[in-house]
Amino acid sequence: MRSILPILLSAMVLGACTSSSQSTAPASAPAASAATFTHAIQGRETAVGSFTGASEHVTTGHASVFRSDGKWFISLASDFFHDGSPDPKIAFGNNGFRQEAIISPLTSLTGAQVYEIPSTLDVGDYNEIWLWCEKFAVPLGVAPLTLT
Repeated sequence: MRSILPILLSAMVLGACTSSSQSTAPASAPAASAATFTHAIQGRETAVGSFTGASEHVTTGHASVFRSDGKWFISLASDFFHDGSPDPKIAFGNNGFRQEAIISPLTSLTGAQVYEIPSTLDVGDYNEIWLWCEKFAVPLGVAPLTLT
């Protein structure tokens, strides 16, 4: 019997973000134990956070910001999960989403992944990592950052 997981993931990706009367306040998300996830790069985090979903989307997992070889990166941990949307982007925020701080399209709905932060952005100007639906201009999840 073939797994239905690929079918379910495909169906979730086809789901749409909407800008209707849905709340943009983050939804509750289950907490993950620190022992159940790993970052793509460990030991070099300078800030860490946990995602909470928004706009009736499920976005969970841990994220970090780290520096390596003179460049800054965002790392999504192995416990990262997003339920799917048409145009998800990784971005920074500072007490709210910042359009000018979009980093990259999301490359995978699940698991560990790393995104290089453009040198034009000063990571010290931001205190959150956002998952943002650019097509409908709604938040999909936010991870407030804590310095380590």
